[in-house]
This record gives sequence, structure tokens and C-alpha cells, in this order.
Amino acid sequence: MNRAEHIVRGFKATFVARAVYMVSSGLLMFLLARYLLEPDAYGALYWAIGILAIIQLFADLGVGKSAARYISEYREADPGQIPHLIRSTIAFKLVVLTIVVGVLLGFHEEIATLLRDEQVAPFLAAGVLYVVAFSFSTYTQISFQGFNHLGYSATVQAISGASRLIFAVSFALLGLGALGAFFGYIVGYAIAAAVGLTILYLEFYREYEPADEYEEGLARRLLEYSVPLTATRSANVIDKRIDIVLVGYFLSPVAVAFYTLGKQITDFVLAPAQALGFTISPNFGEQKAAGELEEARDIYETSLEQMMLLYIPAAVGLAIVADPLVTMVFGADYAGAVPVLQILCGFVVLMAITNLTSDGLDYLGRARSRAIAKGAASLANFGLNLLLIPTVGVVGAAAATVVTHTFYVAVNLYIVHSELSLRVERLARRIGLICAITGVMAIAVLLVTPLISGVVMLAAAIGVGALTWAVLAVASGLVDPSQVRSVVT
Repeated sequence: MNRAEHIVRGFKATFVARAVYMVSSGLLMFLLARYLLEPDAYGALYWAIGILAIIQLFADLGVGKSAARYISEYREADPGQIPHLIRSTIAFKLVVLTIVVGVLLGFHEEIATLLRDEQVAPFLAAGVLYVVAFSFSTYTQISFQGFNHLGYSATVQAISGASRLIFAVSFALLGLGALGAFFGYIVGYAIAAAVGLTILYLEFYREYEPADEYEEGLARRLLEYSVPLTATRSANVIDKRIDIVLVGYFLSPVAVAFYTLGKQITDFVLAPAQALGFTISPNFGEQKAAGELEEARDIYETSLEQMMLLYIPAAVGLAIVADPLVTMVFGADYAGAVPVLQILCGFVVLMAITNLTSDGLDYLGRARSRAIAKGAASLANFGLNLLLIPTVGVVGAAAATVVTHTFYVAVNLYIVHSELSLRVERLARRIGLICAITGVMAIAVLLVTPLISGVVMLAAAIGVGALTWAVLAVASGLVDPSQVRSVVT
């Protein structure tokens, strides 16, 4: 199997898992928001999860991603080191997790008081289980990425999404409210972690004959490389979660519900970009090690063009139909999420680029450069949130996210260009053509938007946009139907 076929196969597996994960997440979002929880309870649930995501930073650090990088490198060069890498990584995680959950269990009431909401204390106490389950669920996914066995990563992610849906809805239906839904999250991640660790042990740890000695200095390099990855992960979480925490702190759980719903919809839309970025990232490290930078450039440029062909029109179309989409699907109580979603449509395009780029930089050995850029963007995002949320409200958080992420994407693209020598003029021409197609599609959608009076007409308006886009994409030569058929089949 050549590299292109391997990438397509990995993308299919990852995309199917992302599809299962995002469909289950979408159903969970819909059922909780529309039927099972009031907006204040919905906001309280995701405010608690946002707080725990910050705490999760100290439990995970960057050692899992660092281990994946060295697994990718050593599975060909010196496979006997793989069992040592796995053992040392898990041992380190257990030590750090013990410290973090101990502090959380001992001081959850004090943290709730600091956050000015005593009602969050039960979520934080239960968060001890959440932190452990989530940590090992994500660790196994990242490890399988390092082995370039993306099917296993896909399996773990799909299991976590489906299990969350089943148990969160079940517990909420039993009358346990937001806290019951939260325990559903815990059970879902715990099941995924158990499956992932079992596969890791049976299919990888046992399959490699350990070297007589752990390579001198490898454990030190593993921890050293985790430092910039920790910084990057911290910055990622600040970007994705601190705004939710600040919205809850300065405003209210209802405002958190509006903001969270907008971000969840954008996450749903971004599933293909996440799948492709996760799939191609390990190949960059392998190609750099083999001196095949031109092939790496071709893969990146093609992937970027296809992502922009999908996401620039998708973001514009989503912004146009945001109002009827939110109010008809989730109810008029969530109308406050409409301006948030419209602003975050710009974030969709930026995140599509980020999902395609960021992991690849880690495998290219540029984690430190990315960490510096991400840290600067995250600090700026934090500062803008502090300024805009109290003065502008929930839309201020969305605006801060878009502004600061624009800077981060620009730096990422510059770093990729320095590594792969991208053909900038060619990319600019293709993206210009994509923007022209988007303009025509937007006019078509705007013409039918006033006719939207129900879910059926909403679907029809989206269909008009999709059909216009598809015809123009094929006519312009940006999409080859025969290649699409070959990928799908």
C-alpha cells in the first residue's frame, strides 16, 4: 500500500469515527438542549466541564503527545524501546493524576467558592472520575496515532461518543438533571479508556520485544519534548475553554448555554478537518526523516485546498442560516446563541486550517515554535475576553476567539512554509477561485432564506447552497468526480 492509499484508508477510518462521535455529540446536544435540560442547567453542565478542562491540563501535561512522537520515530528505528516508552509514560501519568485528583477532591468546595457558585461543587467532586477517565481515553487515541494505526484511535473515539450519548441521556431521563448527564460523560470516557488500554496492551505492548535497556537519555528527551507540547496544550485549552469559564464567571449559566451551543455547532461542522489533520500528521515526521519534503508539501497543499473548498463556503452558508437553524432546531429559548454562531463562523475556517496544520508541526519537530505562537495567542485571547465579556457580553468572547486565532493561524502557516516551501502563488489563486464560488453560493442561499418557515424549508435552503457549490466546484475543475468516487469507494 503506497502512502496516498494509506492516508486515504486512515482518513476513512478516522472520518467514520469522527462521524459517529460528532453525530452522537450532536444528538446529545440536541436532546439535552431541546428536551432534557433548561438553558441554565445546560449552561451549568458545560461550565463545569470547561472548568475541569483547565484542571485537566495539570493531569495530562504533554507527555502523551511526546510519547506518540517518539513511538512514531522508534517503531522503525529501534522497536525494542517501545515497551519502555509505554511503561514510563503511563507511570508518569499515574503519578501526576494522583496529585491532581487528590488536590481536586480535597479543595473542590474552595474552588467553587472562588468561582462564586456553590452549585458547581458536586460537579468538581465528581470531576475526579472525569479527569482520570478522560485522561486515559485521550492518551490511548494519541498513542495509536503515533503507531499510525488510526483505526484503533477511531474506535476509541467512536466508543466514547456513543457511550456518552447513551448514558448521559439515560441518567438525565431518570431525573438526575445536569449532574446525571455529567456522570454519563464520565461513564462514556471510562468505557473508551478501558477499551483503548486493552488494545494498547494486547496489540502493541505485548507485540514488541523490549530492549535489554531503556536507551540512555530517551526518558529525559521524552519529558523535555513534553514541555513545549504542554505549553501548546495549555494554550489550546485556554482558547477553547477559558472563554466558557469567564462567560460563566462574569455573566450567567444561560450565557454559557448560548456560547457553548455556538461552539458545539462549529465543532460538529469541523469533524472532517479534524479527521484529515489527525490522519496526515504522522506522515510529516516520517517524510522529514526520509528526506521526502516535496511529497510532504504536495500532501499538505492538496489537503489545504480541499479543506478551504469545503469550509469557506460552509462557514458563509452557516452564517446566513444561523438564525432559523438555532431557533427551529433548539428552540426560541436559544436565540441568544445566533450572533455567537455567526461570529464563530469565521473561527470555522481558521480551525479547519489549524486542525490540518498543528499536529503536523509537532511531528516535524516544530513543537516549540508552535507553542510560543499558541501561548502568545492564548494570552491575548484571555486578555480580550477579560475586556470584552463584561462590556459586550457573550458575543465579545466569540469575537476575541476569532481575532486571536487569526494571528495563530498566520504564524502556523509561516512555520509550515519555512519547513515545506509552499507554493504560495498557486495556493492564493486556488483560494481566490474558492472565494468566488462561495460568493455565488451565498447569493443563491440569500435569495431563498426569506422563504424559510420550517425545518423542511431550512433543509431545502441548505440543499440549494450545497448544489450550487457542487456544480461550481466541478465546473471550475477544483473537484474531480472520478477522484471523489474512488476515495468514497
